[in-house]
Amino acid sequence: MDFTDFDRGRHFQELWESVRIERPVNYSLFTFGESDLPYFLVCGATEKEATVSITRGEVKVTRPSIITPDNARAEFRNFFENNEDEGIVDFLLARSAAFSHLKFDNHSGPARIVSDSIEEAVDRLNRQLDGEDEEHVAILSAPPEMAGIAVLRYASERIWASAPDNVQELRERGFLP
Repeated sequence: MDFTDFDRGRHFQELWESVRIERPVNYSLFTFGESDLPYFLVCGATEKEATVSITRGEVKVTRPSIITPDNARAEFRNFFENNEDEGIVDFLLARSAAFSHLKFDNHSGPARIVSDSIEEAVDRLNRQLDGEDEEHVAILSAPPEMAGIAVLRYASERIWASAPDNVQELRERGFLP
């Protein structure tokens, strides 16, 4: 019996659960065109460094107006530092049609080092965003080696949550029965 798919699925689940969305956002992505997903990523201390880093970034999710064979597969830019992590993307894409035709482009600024714990950094960012009445910026946390997975999870969950609203808009515009 071949347990490769089971092992791969279990490994994916462990990676997925090692990252957290500390402050979710609750708005739908645009059905057509480009949506921006701003975030703060808090990465925990490593064995080499006892500090926590905070990075501000944004994922641009683009849905094409016209679907062609050239844009049939999802495209991810600037998510992973090495090709090994791209296997996670393949695993995700094989299990969801929601990602077809989408382009994901992640842009992040330089990491800011703080001496807080992850919890303290997240609390400070939450207070800052609450003070600014900011409802569209998420806070993510992850081990440093899982930074790309954290951003991928955030974008994926926004897409899945937006799907019912997007389908409804397509129906209202007459594209679906």
